[in-house]
Amino acid sequence: MSQAPIATLRNVQLTLGGAPLFTGVDLSLYPGERIALVGRNGAGKSTLMRIFAGNLEADSGDVWKQPGASFQYLHQEPDFSKFKTALEYASADIDETEMYMAEMELDMAGLAHDVDPSTLSGGQGKRLALARAFASDPDILLLDEPTNHLDVSAIEELEGRISSFRGAILLVSHDRRFMENTTTATAWLRQGVVRKLDRGFKAFDEWAEQVEAEEEKALDRLQTKLKAEQRWLMRGVTGRRKRNQGRLSKVANMRAEQAERKHNLNQANTTASIISNDAAPSSKLVFEGIDIQKAFDAPGGGKKVIAKDFSIKIMRGARLGLVGGNGVGKSTLLKIMLGEIPVDEGSGRVRIAKNLQITYLDQNRNTLKDTDTLWEALAPDGGDQIMVRDYPRHVASYAKDFMFGPEQLRQPVSALSGGERNRLTLAIALAKSSNLMVLDEPTNDLDMETLDLLEDMLMDYEGTLIIVSHDRAFLDGVVTSVLTPEGDGEWLETPGGYSDYLSQKQNRIASKKKQAAAKSTGKNQSSPSKSNKPKVKLTFKDQHRFDELEKLIPKRELEISELEKDLADPDLFTKKPDEFNTKAKRLDMAREELETYEMDWLVLEEKRDGLS
Repeated sequence: MSQAPIATLRNVQLTLGGAPLFTGVDLSLYPGERIALVGRNGAGKSTLMRIFAGNLEADSGDVWKQPGASFQYLHQEPDFSKFKTALEYASADIDETEMYMAEMELDMAGLAHDVDPSTLSGGQGKRLALARAFASDPDILLLDEPTNHLDVSAIEELEGRISSFRGAILLVSHDRRFMENTTTATAWLRQGVVRKLDRGFKAFDEWAEQVEAEEEKALDRLQTKLKAEQRWLMRGVTGRRKRNQGRLSKVANMRAEQAERKHNLNQANTTASIISNDAAPSSKLVFEGIDIQKAFDAPGGGKKVIAKDFSIKIMRGARLGLVGGNGVGKSTLLKIMLGEIPVDEGSGRVRIAKNLQITYLDQNRNTLKDTDTLWEALAPDGGDQIMVRDYPRHVASYAKDFMFGPEQLRQPVSALSGGERNRLTLAIALAKSSNLMVLDEPTNDLDMETLDLLEDMLMDYEGTLIIVSHDRAFLDGVVTSVLTPEGDGEWLETPGGYSDYLSQKQNRIASKKKQAAAKSTGKNQSSPSKSNKPKVKLTFKDQHRFDELEKLIPKRELEISELEKDLADPDLFTKKPDEFNTKAKRLDMAREELETYEMDWLVLEEKRDGLS
């Protein structure tokens, strides 16, 4: 860049626990630049943030910032212990004359000035920490997992704040969509050094493939040179032996590095197989709720309605994503689906499959003991075997699936980074045999490689999947329908991922605006009409087909329902295999026919309404 940097790290080196973490990090921040800092869990992203902020001293190298430049560092888990009120915390870094900045930030965050920070929820605490970060209008903003605990609407608001921020930003996040929407450059922390791309995170995958391809070519060239040197050695050119030994050592190191990189790149393919041995399938119907009512007494009086006349049917193999703001009742709805809490008296019917084997990973994940080693956490009963979906695996082999090397297995859990702890928790949870998996914010603090690994594993999971997540890209890649709160206890299920839900929501809003405008126009006209566009009269042939379809569609729906009921009988296949096969083939054909009928009906309906 033509302008001078506002902060720079030059040849920074750091050793932690006897192992080199940084072997020569160079990174500069420029005014107005927004950098995504990416890298595997344990690579040192948070540690690099601390060095930039001056909270940790490197072993060697230069850390420089422009004289007078101000920093704000948002930690993953802010410490409120020394502050009695939210305003006291938010204004800790500014003068009394600028107190209004902290007050304004708290108002924007929807937080009371006098609230005790220790009583705030995770999402409220994160909003308070962000309020403090923005209140001082710093020149450099360091954000470590800023979207943790935030709901989607709060994340989208934060995207707007960051995009309009005038200073430099260095951010670490597991939320790929968030980084795609906010960053202008990418810094890749890998093998102790940083590579930088002057393009946002959207370009990372393509760039990473190019870097890895170039490294492979460089290794191939070095291997060719090595072969030539070996031929010289075999011919007895001893004078060059010392130099050759140096080259051999270098090649050996590069081969080890390349083997590790290939191993990491292939992790998704090798670990997907551990998901295939699931528990016996659950009943075809996993959960059904009809006219569910659920409400709690609100702190200020009245009722907080979680569900009102809510109905849903979750079939075996469904992949449902729950999305919504903090406090809307997602966890309560989950507990109703799992049978952990009852619906209100007078509610409609609730049916839950009886043969469910559930793996439930909540977002607190406080199951790990810091004093345990990784080996003990994976095999708490001792020995060197872990049961992975009822099949024995060696602990070291299974740990490799989650990118833990043999040298880490005897380390205490306390030595792990936040992302590594989550990866270990996932490894323990996913080893259990299940036919229903419920994951509450599973992507928190995971690096890109582990996110890709988790997505691939869940795509191969044959059971039913329910996920609560604010990670929009993750939902797009895994779920097939999204359940969202619409207010006043109403919930809407939308087919597809989060992007599909957002698109359909925007279409509904646009349609309502169009209808309102048409209604307003109709009122202003001298001759009122029921519709701005009168229905078009269909041809005799089209009308005949339309009437026919309105009879065929419910008839086919009824047939499908009866066939599904027959095929759900476990005795049919064993006692009457020919009848089972005939009905299974007819079910496939009936579903195809229904899809054709519905598409034909939609075309004729749009033609009749003058939309085509």
